[in-house]
Amino acid sequence: MEVSALKKALKNNSPQSVYLVQGQEAYLIDQVKAQFHQLLAPEEATMNFGDYDLASVPLATALNDAMSAPFFGERRLVFIQHPLFLTSAAKQTNVVHDVAGLIKYLQQPVPTTTLVIFAAYDKLDERKKVTKLLKKKAVLIDARPLTEQKAQHYVANYLKQKNINIQPEALQLLVQRAEANLTLMMGELTKLILYAKKQREITVTAVKSLVTQNLEQNIFTLVDAVMARDVARAVSLYRQLILQKEEPLKLNAILVGQFRLLLQVKILQRNGYSQGDLARVLHAHPYRVKLALGQAKRFSQKALRQAYLGLVDLEYQLKTSQRDAELLFQLFILKFSQNAA
Repeated sequence: MEVSALKKALKNNSPQSVYLVQGQEAYLIDQVKAQFHQLLAPEEATMNFGDYDLASVPLATALNDAMSAPFFGERRLVFIQHPLFLTSAAKQTNVVHDVAGLIKYLQQPVPTTTLVIFAAYDKLDERKKVTKLLKKKAVLIDARPLTEQKAQHYVANYLKQKNINIQPEALQLLVQRAEANLTLMMGELTKLILYAKKQREITVTAVKSLVTQNLEQNIFTLVDAVMARDVARAVSLYRQLILQKEEPLKLNAILVGQFRLLLQVKILQRNGYSQGDLARVLHAHPYRVKLALGQAKRFSQKALRQAYLGLVDLEYQLKTSQRDAELLFQLFILKFSQNAA
């Protein structure tokens, strides 16, 4: 079930006993929580709502709450967060979880309780008995990051409901500056809607003025300058980022990560991987992979590798040398340009 369908389902039917919300899109997760909170009247929420973070709370505590009768109300609502035991990831805390107790509960859930399990993970371990049973018994709600197209459609529909138009070019620029991240896009809409209060339209000018480029986008531009061997432009962009109080080691780490991604998509695409395959294998947002594919195809694998290794060496020098970070970057870009010449 998509998040957009949940509101209608809860409005037209009695809530089910168990729900599994899988995905990491923060905005969608918040929407799901808001819909479930509406099941309880404000005066009931204090006594009939429980929210348990399994990173620090035993699963048994949450299950005990779920098995309790409602207090002066018709329903209990119980949220369970961070159920790492549903994945194949290694245990990260010393908290002991009664997984067998959850299996028993799923086989006979309490009818007056709505149990909502939030699994903010890319993938669950389908081999585990508890995961198989949960997927069989629960209503599944998809909170995974939306594709670029779906994110655009979501934003456009949201604005339409508020009787606000957004220019196609403005929507495209918003997607670009928010990297097709729905949570970021919806966060930016608050000020864009205020801006468009009178004219009821969001323009390109509004997006340019109110939505700033993030660090990753500036790094994307810097990567282009490095690969073009445009020493003056690359150094100027680097200097601007330093003046914006960005840490040299942080900048270099992001640059290394970007060149690593470019190399990975370059190599994997040559081996027959599609854009969707790349996003899944590299655990990267589909929009970021799309941009990387477009950028990587303009450069040779050899040049990308040279730049990557040069940045790895630069990281070592930043950590061990007392020399100025900007000077070290200049030396890197000069050396890279000469080697590629």
